[in-house]
Amino acid sequence: MRHSIRFHLLTFIAALTLAGCSLGSTVRPSSEADAATQWMADVVAISSADESAGRRDAIEQRLATLGIALTHAPFVSGTRNGVNLTAEIAGASTAPLLLLGAHSDKVKAGRGATDNASGSAVVIALAERLRLRPLKHHRVGIAFWDLEENGLLGAKAYIDGGGEKPALYVNFDVFGWGDALWMMTPDARHPLAIASQAAADRAGITLSAGEQYPPTDHLAFLKAGWPAVSYSLVGSREIPRILQAFDGKKPDVPAKVMQVIHSDHDTVMQLDAEEVGRGIAAVEDALRRWDAATDE
Repeated sequence: MRHSIRFHLLTFIAALTLAGCSLGSTVRPSSEADAATQWMADVVAISSADESAGRRDAIEQRLATLGIALTHAPFVSGTRNGVNLTAEIAGASTAPLLLLGAHSDKVKAGRGATDNASGSAVVIALAERLRLRPLKHHRVGIAFWDLEENGLLGAKAYIDGGGEKPALYVNFDVFGWGDALWMMTPDARHPLAIASQAAADRAGITLSAGEQYPPTDHLAFLKAGWPAVSYSLVGSREIPRILQAFDGKKPDVPAKVMQVIHSDHDTVMQLDAEEVGRGIAAVEDALRRWDAATDE
């Protein structure tokens, strides 16, 4: 890690304090460090819940402090019942929709902090920023999908149930540490990929963009013919090892992600708030660059 152990511990303690008091703050973080601390507090609040309903409650309470009311969208898929959460954040009603989303559910093992309270908390952070300073050419919506771990069921339910087709869906899954913003994009020359490279350069982190990427909710959108990308934040050396693992191969050194997710190791102690703070800032920068380059 590039930051000190002391910073990590102080961030964690501050996160616990925030989570215990109010699950959030009505004040916009004044610095990247404050934003990182708030992100960690949100992850703590979400991952403290054992069940999906409790995780949704933590998300809803946090967004309520920002004046954002979520819509509950129950769905049934086979024998399973789920609930998606959605909201519109900012922008003219006639503007094309930029939809930001993450899955809020978890597997039974662990606390689901990395997978995927981390991604849900990134969506919250971006919702706060884009509500306070809206994009020029797009309105912004957010979504928290249920039952991703059972086969992307929440995202599929949104699509099949008549959800609005966005100009672009941006997914966040496993956004917990590292020096690399990993972007799934079917087109490496997509305007958002170009904007992401410029933003990553500015933030001093690496961008890895391309089609090879683990399965997550963007797949439901792409299979429906809807435009979608995904972001993760991991270590740059992990990416080839993660892809090897998903390809059924055994890397010489297992990636941290593969040792953490879907296990009892998936707790907040694995996360690096300072690195995530840089990653969130880079994504916000990329979205604003992409929006500014969009024709009226």
